[in-house]
Amino acid sequence: MECRLKYRILFIMHQLRSKLFNKNKAKSLLVVLDGVGGIPRNNKTELQVAKTKNLNKLVKLSETGCHIPIKPGLTPGSGSAHLALFGYDPMDFDIGRGVLEALGLDIKITKKDIAIRGNFATIQKNGARKIITDRRAGRISTVENNRIVTKLSKKIKSVDSVKISFKSGLDHRFVCKLSFPKNINQLQCMIKETDPQIDGEQPFEPDNLNKESAKVSKILKKLLILITKILEDEKQANFVLLRGFSTYPNIPTFKELYSIKSASLTTYPMYKGISKLVGMESLNLDSNNLLGQIKALQKNYDNYDFFYLHIKKTDSYGEDGNFNKKVKVIEDFDKYIPSILKMNFDTITITGDHSTPSMMKSHSWHPVPTLIYSKNAFSNLSKSFDEVECLKGNMQIFEAKNLLTYIFAHSNCLGKFGA
Repeated sequence: MECRLKYRILFIMHQLRSKLFNKNKAKSLLVVLDGVGGIPRNNKTELQVAKTKNLNKLVKLSETGCHIPIKPGLTPGSGSAHLALFGYDPMDFDIGRGVLEALGLDIKITKKDIAIRGNFATIQKNGARKIITDRRAGRISTVENNRIVTKLSKKIKSVDSVKISFKSGLDHRFVCKLSFPKNINQLQCMIKETDPQIDGEQPFEPDNLNKESAKVSKILKKLLILITKILEDEKQANFVLLRGFSTYPNIPTFKELYSIKSASLTTYPMYKGISKLVGMESLNLDSNNLLGQIKALQKNYDNYDFFYLHIKKTDSYGEDGNFNKKVKVIEDFDKYIPSILKMNFDTITITGDHSTPSMMKSHSWHPVPTLIYSKNAFSNLSKSFDEVECLKGNMQIFEAKNLLTYIFAHSNCLGKFGA
């Protein structure tokens, strides 16, 4: 009932927005450097250290500010942070990472399924205690991941009449799907995540957080016992951490809300999944890297109004605490700015979904640098693309859910509101 009400409220908002929306031939590009924001090491962040002559030239021609992904002081997950960038209020739509990862791997999710995002991990036993020594099992290769998932799939078919299936993701990630005889609702997915989000801690139990999820919790506890037994002879991936328990959500699509044809260029399943969930078409890439993304962008430029391009490694190296490699990814992206500019987008937006300071080795609540390049930009307020200079722009600090309104305004797609 609550989800239907939120959908109705958003649809009413869409009707109001439709009165203001003027469909034109504007082309927009949203580049998300995942986790790009940081905090200083030796008085400088990764963005401030990076040699980015093209970004720094572009920022002087752009409108700038820093966005808050959720609310001040709240550290976002990647899913909720992206929903905000796509114009959804993440406080209204809390969508589990499991279904996003599943959609990105082209797994069919019905109302009878619960999708779970899994990490292969390394634990060390200390008597009866299990201590996590690596939450990502050394970021095992995708080939190794496939081998282990095949092993699990052969030995686990069901638990208490609930069908169990697994599918490999990239590196240490995988999806586990629970298929029930009857429909499942989100209340039944209210399970405590087993990942403590830090090494050196014990994994949590998948306890139920309400009475409706008690049955699911029992099944998951039995499943974890089976998985742990099967993986006990593995050197690195000898355990799994489960999170993002979710069924298919009721959410209006990006196309319904914004009446434009949109496409995504992503290299990781979760981000492909969230773009598919909101109605974007996921474009095929010749190579699973930034060069492949730029080539696909050039090839498909005439076919879409709005493009979303996602770069993952800034976040990965931030989580690993690798300051220098995060700097290198930023510098590598900077080299493609001239190629992007040659495509003549009406608006180019460059930001992150959240900050991932390598000094913290995790997502954080810090505001995220943002630039919007267009002929309508109030420009020349920021001299470089970083956390300090972007605050000097006239967007200042704003909520991420309002970013698309800025983009559409810069694209001359929004008419006047009111008399």
